[in-house]
Amino acid sequence: MATAAVRPEAELTKDSTGTSTDAGSLPGVGDARDVAPRDARELSRRFFRRLAELEEGTHGYQYVRNTLIEMNMSLVRFAAGRFRSRGDDMEDVVQTGMIGLIKAIDRFDLSREVEFTSFALPYIVGEIKRFFRDTTWAVHVPRRLQELRVELARARDELAARLDREPTVAELATLMDLSDDEVVEAQLASNGYNSASLDAALTGDGAEDGEAVLADFIGVEEQRLELVEDFRSLAPLMADLGERDRRILHLRFVEEATQAEIGKQLGCSQMHVSRLIKHILTRLREGMLGELGCA
Repeated sequence: MATAAVRPEAELTKDSTGTSTDAGSLPGVGDARDVAPRDARELSRRFFRRLAELEEGTHGYQYVRNTLIEMNMSLVRFAAGRFRSRGDDMEDVVQTGMIGLIKAIDRFDLSREVEFTSFALPYIVGEIKRFFRDTTWAVHVPRRLQELRVELARARDELAARLDREPTVAELATLMDLSDDEVVEAQLASNGYNSASLDAALTGDGAEDGEAVLADFIGVEEQRLELVEDFRSLAPLMADLGERDRRILHLRFVEEATQAEIGKQLGCSQMHVSRLIKHILTRLREGMLGELGCA
């Protein structure tokens, strides 16, 4: 990559938008993204020194910080290249790595006497690995089990090659210095890495002309789930009832009191209680039907 043109220090008075900066005596660069990695290393030291002198939030601070980001984008592309075989969209990987680069720039301290590249790469790679950990698993499992899955795969391959057969749980546990239960837990967690759509067409036994799908062979309709939806729709309607109406419903349908017993507590006839219950239920029913109509 060609080295970006370096402007005389006196010319570095405005940023790319034409806004005056107080970046001070820094060498100017044409397009910071075109700075060769070897030149970026030396330029970054000078920009970091100036960044430490500037007040955060000023135009000069933003200019220096943005230039550091653009000059070191090659670090992100280098780190992202290590994950090219994963098959994910590299643009997403690079954008994730940029988050790590920005964090590294904001936390870098020249007084540590550490090369910025050595400091930044762990941040960049860490963000990319976190991206894969959070997005590639079909089912979320604890990080401990995600890492154990990798160790389990290595142990299985090693034992399979050594024994010329599939290793047992006990053999894996011995090699990995784990209990049998921990190995089984890791094996179960591994199932969460990939998933299959319930609508995917099946082939083979039980599937005719590819028309059968996995959902045809597993699961049943859970009628009680409809009750959950009904309860959620009913709750606000119940909240709108008066205290007496809610008490009547509680006595009748929770305490299972008879209409005559409710009438005694309210001081009214059984017939009047019957009319009240009918009126309340009609109001709730109309409210529920209205909710369904809106949905």
